[in-house]
Amino acid sequence: MGNYTREEILQMAEEEDVEFVRLQFTDMFGVIKNIAVTSRELPRALDNKCTVDWTLIAGEAGEDETDLYLHPDPDTFTLLPWRPQQGKVARMICDLFCPDGTPYKNSSRYILKRTAKKAEKEGYTCYIDPECEFFLFHTDDNGIPTTVTHEQAGYLDVSPLDLGENARRDMVLTLEDMGMEVESSHHEKAPAQHEIDFRYGEISRIADYIMTFRMAVRTVAKRHGLHATFMPKPRSETAGSGMHLHFSLFRQGKNIFDKTDEPGRLSDEAYYFVGGLLAHSREMALITNPLVNSYKRLVPGYGAPTELTWTENNQNSLVRIPVGRGEETRIELRSPDSAANPYLVLAVCLAAGLDGIKNKIAPVKSANCGAENLPAENLPETLKEAIDLFEGSSWIREVLGEDFCRQYASAKKKEWLRYTRQVTDWEVEEYLYRL
Repeated sequence: MGNYTREEILQMAEEEDVEFVRLQFTDMFGVIKNIAVTSRELPRALDNKCTVDWTLIAGEAGEDETDLYLHPDPDTFTLLPWRPQQGKVARMICDLFCPDGTPYKNSSRYILKRTAKKAEKEGYTCYIDPECEFFLFHTDDNGIPTTVTHEQAGYLDVSPLDLGENARRDMVLTLEDMGMEVESSHHEKAPAQHEIDFRYGEISRIADYIMTFRMAVRTVAKRHGLHATFMPKPRSETAGSGMHLHFSLFRQGKNIFDKTDEPGRLSDEAYYFVGGLLAHSREMALITNPLVNSYKRLVPGYGAPTELTWTENNQNSLVRIPVGRGEETRIELRSPDSAANPYLVLAVCLAAGLDGIKNKIAPVKSANCGAENLPAENLPETLKEAIDLFEGSSWIREVLGEDFCRQYASAKKKEWLRYTRQVTDWEVEEYLYRL
């Protein structure tokens, strides 16, 4: 992905023998959607004349807007390496606009851009370094995904214990082909669990990268006969998959989290940013941890955060301060999971941190200092609790917008209701023969 003009895109499409262009966007739940146009229609697409029927998009039914216009972002033009080399396929990520020419206010990409622009007006630029985890499982004879794996590899293990090494290598090469800079990749704690980290970048671009990453990982996995899943907790009694986020905040080219006059220490702004994340973590949990399954990851004993504290080494804490200092000073938020919509997660997290700076919210005592003075509150334990906290928050409505919050909460209530009506295998095994 680069910095392209309209004319450069048309020229590249011709020179690279591009036959189709996918115009992609992300719905409120973090799912990629697209329409494909032929190269003949590319000029029309670049003139923002392609539309989608928004009433058919999940979670959006009942909106006044029936048709929304796709405005391709030229900087996101990239070839899809896994498609044919003759008659190639490219993609562009699109913004959504209403027929009157105004941005669609409930678009998750627009919500992040709006939040980032607000930060810029206050003099801040936010950079993100994400850690993206996922599982690689086998499929059955019909190609249906399972949770079966033959490996028993653990953290940082290598081949032959790590049976996913070849697939992960191809994922990295594919991402590099698409213009992303991958810093590292490795096997994670649980069998069949992996992590790929790419180089930090400006907050809006990183959200695009995360969506591109998910698409590429799942596609490459399928070519290896595997299924890649970002489900937070696909197997009991193992660690789940998170999307840890490292934040850096710059003003006038300087990382303001570093206390320049006292090397090795955090600035007041860094502590306030942490305070904002902690203060708003419960009400934004429906965004950072959006599924019923999300809350089965956030339990003690599996390296996931449960305490609303900050620390340098306690795995139970919500916020961790990595060892790097100076321009490398970062704040790591450990609660978001791999299924979350990255545009929404980054929007609420940035807004929370900036609110901490604005209102000088001091974080609770670090978990490094022992058990005294730790808060009684923890992250929500169920999706239902997260919904209630979300709906009760005027702050979250200010960040995301009233209409968006109403639609999102309504969809999540239906998800919770569907879940409560299910009889699980655990219930049958626990009660059927005994009662």
